[in-house]
Amino acid sequence: MSSEGSWPNVTIIRHPVVQEQLTVARDRRTGVEQFRRLVGQIARLMAFEITRDYPSKARNVETPMGPCAGSELARGLTLVPILRAGLGMVDGILELVPSARVGHVGIYRNEKTLQPVTYYCKLPPDIGQTDVIVIDPMLATAGSLNACIDVLKKAGATSIKVLCLVSAPEGIRALRDRHADVPVYTAAVDEKLNERGYIVPGLGDAGDRLFGTA
Repeated sequence: MSSEGSWPNVTIIRHPVVQEQLTVARDRRTGVEQFRRLVGQIARLMAFEITRDYPSKARNVETPMGPCAGSELARGLTLVPILRAGLGMVDGILELVPSARVGHVGIYRNEKTLQPVTYYCKLPPDIGQTDVIVIDPMLATAGSLNACIDVLKKAGATSIKVLCLVSAPEGIRALRDRHADVPVYTAAVDEKLNERGYIVPGLGDAGDRLFGTA
């Protein structure tokens, strides 16, 4: 991992396996099945990196040979995918942290105004006592992410991180301006947004590529 000087709230995960898999995911020739698998694998590898500093507590167990001093996460973890594209990242992270719970926030972007519209929200009632990872493949305008974080903070969440595959500078700035306390973990910061609000070069519409609706 490495922090980006221009964006103090952003950490770019430069692990070579993450970068190789992201390159294949970007390729327009990559089909639905492979793209879906890659997104889950990348999310799992990135989650391994961003949970590195999570607090733990002692837990003693009995092995077949005797007592053993071990550890477990000190706080619960809640994953919050932004529907629908964020769903493609959930299973990969759950393979790493199967005890995590999953909340859902449904937000879509009005293609004319580029403004977020929230249509669904279901969160664990004690989300404020857990660490939260908001997951979405793309940090583009940050409209959806900002709206989601607004919802999470209103629900009591105080420890929030964002996990995304690809980010745009415009979105990073917009998120920082509204939620400077929320760190972003991404595998790439791309060049810009185009006139339609899509990341360039990006990887296309992640939701369409995940679910075969392109």
